Amino acid sequence: QVQLVESGGGLVQPGGSLRLSCAASGSRFSIYAMGWYRQAPGKQREWVAGITSGGRTNYRDSVKGRFTISRDNAKNTVYLQMNSLKPEDTAVYYCNAYYSDYSRPFGSWGQGTQVTVSS
Repeated sequence: QVQLVESGGGLVQPGGSLRLSCAASGSRFSIYAMGWYRQAPGKQREWVAGITSGGRTNYRDSVKGRFTISRDNAKNTVYLQMNSLKPEDTAVYYCNAYYSDYSRPFGSWGQGTQVTVSS
């Protein structure tokens, strides 16, 4: 089972930036696709961005052009650079691993990291 630890969240003003990190356990990190997900109060968790083992990325429409996902296989870490943040980006952010379908992650959900966008 892949264990995940997210960090880097905080309080930021609209238009600001944050960089989230996710450290994953295990020796097979490089073969998994990795995704970032978020859950806002009162809403279901949703997928935000994904990166394949080969580095191909994709994003939900609402964050395209503002968020960038990347990975460092040597460090078993995936990142989410978030720019031009909006209040609607406020949520707890999680990462997880999947094979080909981001709606079917298989890792153990971590505690997440809180992102609050507010003036």
